[in-house]
Amino acid sequence: MTVLITGLGVLSCTGAGTDAFWAGMRAARSAPRRAADPHADMEHPLMYSVPDADVPADPAECDGLPLGDASRYALAAAAEALADAGLGAGPDATLDAVADPSRVAVVVGTGMGDSGLHERWHLDGAPPGTRWAPVFSPAAVIGARFGASGANTSVSNACAASGFGLSIAADLIRSGEADVVIAGGVEAYSRVALGCFNRLGAIDPLRCRPFDRERAGTVFGEGAAILVLESAEHAEARGAAKRYAALAGAGWSCDAYHSTAPEPGGGQIARAMRQALDDAGIKPADVGAVIPHGTGTQLNDVVESGVLTEVLGPEGPPLYSLKALVGHTGGAAGALAALAGALIIANRQIPPSVPRGEPDPRCPVLLPDAPVPLEGSSVLVNAYAFGGNNVSLVLQEAGS
Repeated sequence: MTVLITGLGVLSCTGAGTDAFWAGMRAARSAPRRAADPHADMEHPLMYSVPDADVPADPAECDGLPLGDASRYALAAAAEALADAGLGAGPDATLDAVADPSRVAVVVGTGMGDSGLHERWHLDGAPPGTRWAPVFSPAAVIGARFGASGANTSVSNACAASGFGLSIAADLIRSGEADVVIAGGVEAYSRVALGCFNRLGAIDPLRCRPFDRERAGTVFGEGAAILVLESAEHAEARGAAKRYAALAGAGWSCDAYHSTAPEPGGGQIARAMRQALDDAGIKPADVGAVIPHGTGTQLNDVVESGVLTEVLGPEGPPLYSLKALVGHTGGAAGALAALAGALIIANRQIPPSVPRGEPDPRCPVLLPDAPVPLEGSSVLVNAYAFGGNNVSLVLQEAGS
């Protein structure tokens, strides 16, 4: 069964909306700033933050429960995605355009969820009369807000969360459990998360610069990416106007090598990539672009570069380094990469990555410094996480 991407919504350091996101990709310019947190007492309190002007002001609660930034970001991205798919418009939209809302599911990946809300309450105190609020609430909040009464699922296996979530969403459609899935990922500022990575010595003091010889770690970013997935039959029956791409294949693996470090040989990373290609029924030569996990940490970039050469060949396709633009968005990274991949396919163009300094000779990958046409029918997306959780996705032209 073909699973189509028929709507997109996004919020990141580039601003709100897919137009701003694509313009940011093409401009290839960004920089982190100090986190807007007076209590960020750490060596490198840097973030690729959502611009203040684009931070959603409302809603502040859902069904009487207060919402943190992650849930609010996810709601904003979901509203755009549903409007883009023709399934509702505006902040008060519902799923009236869907014959059976019980056939609409929600799957959202996030590493920290609304933990930032609880961090604020710990220091500043909760507002009077505030009830307990769940941390991993974005999926349920989207379901409640828009009336999606199918399965509402939160996935939280760290930085691969939304990559796995998109694969689960496709499985819900292929298994017949859902006709439409509102799927993606979200991450908002967390003092605990940023503080932990500072303690690990894993923050680059300048910016996120994957595959750069002088890279010194990663830099976190905020963001939400929501994609509307639906079966081709359902899209055809309702006359869906847009078909950005098809989510054609997925591969999962876990090397369980170390709690934080990737397995140096990359065997399980290669397994996930090959499984995704096989699931999509394509050959390595069909891959026209790769959006790598590419965090800017020393070992990750070297291992992933080697495996890309192993799986796709020494003359492999160009890479688009999304994290160099928006930072490492944690549990939202896979969804933001998939959304970027859908735009690359829809526009048949690979934008330039944010320029590196001196390339790392141990990372023999091609990062174009100017827009290039997309050759081939498919885009490969990688997302990895602590604990050795690996997922690869294949996006294809909708007609492939």
